[in-house]
Amino acid sequence: MATTDQAREQSVVEGVRPQLFIGGEWRGASGGGTLPVEDPATGETLVEIADATVEDAKAALAAAAAVQDEWAATAPRERGEILRRAYEKLVERADDLALVMTLEMGKPVAESKAEILYAADFLHWFSGEATRIEGRYAIAEKAPGQRVLVMKQPVGPCVLITPWNFPMAMGTRKLGPAIAAGCTSVIKPAKQTPLSMIALAQILEESGLPGGVLNVLTASSSGAVMEPLIKDPRTRKLSFTGSTEVGRVLMQQASEQLLRLSMELGGNAPFLVFDDADVDAAVEGALIAKMRNIGEACTAANRFHVAEGVADQFAEKLAAKMGEMKVGRGTDPDVKVGPLIDDAQRGKVDELVQDAASKGAKVLVGGRRLDGAGYFYEPTVLADVRDDARLLKEEIFGPVAPVRGFASEEEAIAAANDTEYGLVAYVYTSDIKRAFRVIEGLQTGMVGLNQGMVSNASAPFGGVKQSGFGREGGHEGMQEYLETKYVAMNVGS
Repeated sequence: MATTDQAREQSVVEGVRPQLFIGGEWRGASGGGTLPVEDPATGETLVEIADATVEDAKAALAAAAAVQDEWAATAPRERGEILRRAYEKLVERADDLALVMTLEMGKPVAESKAEILYAADFLHWFSGEATRIEGRYAIAEKAPGQRVLVMKQPVGPCVLITPWNFPMAMGTRKLGPAIAAGCTSVIKPAKQTPLSMIALAQILEESGLPGGVLNVLTASSSGAVMEPLIKDPRTRKLSFTGSTEVGRVLMQQASEQLLRLSMELGGNAPFLVFDDADVDAAVEGALIAKMRNIGEACTAANRFHVAEGVADQFAEKLAAKMGEMKVGRGTDPDVKVGPLIDDAQRGKVDELVQDAASKGAKVLVGGRRLDGAGYFYEPTVLADVRDDARLLKEEIFGPVAPVRGFASEEEAIAAANDTEYGLVAYVYTSDIKRAFRVIEGLQTGMVGLNQGMVSNASAPFGGVKQSGFGREGGHEGMQEYLETKYVAMNVGS
């Protein structure tokens, strides 16, 4: 007989429709195929959902294109009110939505709930931005009888591709501005975590979003299903969050049409701790920057560069804190570290740790897989990491913190910038002059100063170098979905 907890888990999963959402209708895949959604804590299948075909994808884009003009003509306040209602529903249902997320992705349920509320913030923010789409009107510089009129218009049908690690927030971060700007969309969530996106689509439908404005494809083969849409002339924009490797492939595909692109790609975030920093505060910030989302985040601190005078102290305190974190299934309220998304990801994390250890790094805590069901890995801190360790160059995407010392401010900045990536960096110092010197010297799109989290719906999220381009969130995020049109007006007699 099922326990109360098991019954609730089954109930919330059954509340998510295992279908495609195309043109305002829920339906199965045209080929009748399904794909399994796995619980990474147990390795068991939660549910089978529709596995879209190329024909389904083309139908979704056709539905988006068919209503684009009508949706663009909708009053901004009406678009904003739909987002506001959806925001309220996400907040009201946060507990159930968090459980769904934990079951399909693995993170502790408290973190899943935090993501639901963060995801809702994007809907709330962009509900207001819908009414603040502004251009300008000016007298021409050298011709008083002429006027310059600049207007903003929706870019048109968008193809949106989201990752598995933040399955709800990465959806609202794209759909919020798209809907607010007057764009229709086809969105494809990662095959590992499609349930959160389907649940979001159900909420947007309930909130009054017209059929065809949002279309959701779930598919086992993202490349095969999405490439025809990227190359279809009806598509006007592509937004992708995921690995740099896949981002390069998508850019090549998008080049045929010169699509508007937003790319939020990989990261290799440095975490700098100077000798004038509050070490205890830095350790607390490190726990957030490293362990949020089990370390499976592009913003996760990947390398800890610490002033030599406090490096040992920092590493020992961080190891003590991480060693206390309970590992297990995320539905347990006492668990702080859930499973990694799959066995392949766990294998990569372990490979990087063993590589560093074989080259002389000291394992202060953790350093191994956990036996049994699920894809668990111990929270790990490594000290004395050598320059040739792969995890200093590669994105770890797991609960592993390598610590290295530095001798000077210049050395710290150089080490932080010694990567092809440039998404985010974290800096801990009590010297305001040093803070600005370091911030200005860092080659990243974002910086967390004396705090371990940068995520904020009202701020522009994005990176430089191989971490991509474009911004999501804030006023800047809205501009990604708008085209600028200039009109030269003659008003002279």
